[in-house]
Amino acid sequence: MKQRTVLSMEQALSMPSATLRFAQLGWRVIRIEATPTGRGLPGDPNRYIGPNVVDDDRCTYFIAPNAGKEAIALNLKEPEGQAVLHRLIKELDVDIFCCNTVPSRYEQLGIDYETLSKIKPDLIWAGISAMGPEFPKVPGYDPAIQAMAGFMEVTGDPNGPPTLAGIPLIDLKAGDEVFAGVCLALADRAETGKGKRIDVSMMQAASSWLITTLPLIDFDCDASEITRSGNEHRKFVPTNAYKTSDGFIYVAMGSDVMWRRFVDIPKFSSVDTEQRATNNGRMEDRVQLKDDIAAIMAQYTTAELSSDLAAATIPNAPINTIPQVLETPAVATKVTTTQTPAGKTIRMQPMAVDQPGASREMSFPPKYGEHTRSVMQEAGYDDSDVDKLAQSGIVSD
Repeated sequence: MKQRTVLSMEQALSMPSATLRFAQLGWRVIRIEATPTGRGLPGDPNRYIGPNVVDDDRCTYFIAPNAGKEAIALNLKEPEGQAVLHRLIKELDVDIFCCNTVPSRYEQLGIDYETLSKIKPDLIWAGISAMGPEFPKVPGYDPAIQAMAGFMEVTGDPNGPPTLAGIPLIDLKAGDEVFAGVCLALADRAETGKGKRIDVSMMQAASSWLITTLPLIDFDCDASEITRSGNEHRKFVPTNAYKTSDGFIYVAMGSDVMWRRFVDIPKFSSVDTEQRATNNGRMEDRVQLKDDIAAIMAQYTTAELSSDLAAATIPNAPINTIPQVLETPAVATKVTTTQTPAGKTIRMQPMAVDQPGASREMSFPPKYGEHTRSVMQEAGYDDSDVDKLAQSGIVSD
């Protein structure tokens, strides 16, 4: 089967996270970065975030999303640079073009779907932006979209301020929507032979996750149902995090049958009352119930409590630190890896889903412009051509 080729004008995290999923499948991913402008450091700003790992442009924040890729530097503000891009798409038989810049720049840079599909009619085009092409000048940043989409409003302590999620949920959600959209488009292309345009709005993608809150508005819900609830579940009681004698444990109660198994554990028999036999009753008594359970949990170790709850088939988990997550068997055997040029192995996040034949070893992320010359040579440029384009600022290698 032909190896898929992805050409992606990407930076930050949303689109790099999408194209990483393609790289994990063994597809060829070539990332495009801008040529130096003399204002600030060249290329993707994320190259320079976090402690330095290799050279001067591969820092810690850049590594995991960009393993397994190639990199070229191209000036798409100039017609000559756009001509290079168009030639690359044709000569490299590119399957997918991606970008995550504001839509108002698509035509200026010669990367709009209409232009590129004329060069290659079966091209699949995918773009991520803050709010879609209907809002062409709005920049998209994960924290700002978390605020706008209500994620911060429903995260944190009910008596505290709105809070960001601990990971960039919306960047990653948008990336996953590109991955899914491209896979659907490839399936369609196999039948029709035609390409497709995919526009991912970070705001719309984020709002699609409001499945347990947004529809409640038209049911005349109480305001408490669609705002912060700390670690508690809004509907299932008791579902919460509790302090133990040596840490924390999370307990998730999903039914009245689970509750009965819970209070059958000798440690917790004292919290059983007639009112608490149903979820609605526990909801009415949730404040006192929380205190009653917390007082018992604090007397025992996390391991002891987890053993009792597991024996009763009640979902529970320790609240792990990130190093502990890395050592969890379900993760430790699934991580992907890369190696620095010096030979140090770097453990990275696992693939979302195991795929037959996929390698978990990824090449180290590319240096800025590292593959400009070799990729252009594939497209029929010779060294003198590349030298001239480099001298005029159209490419950088």
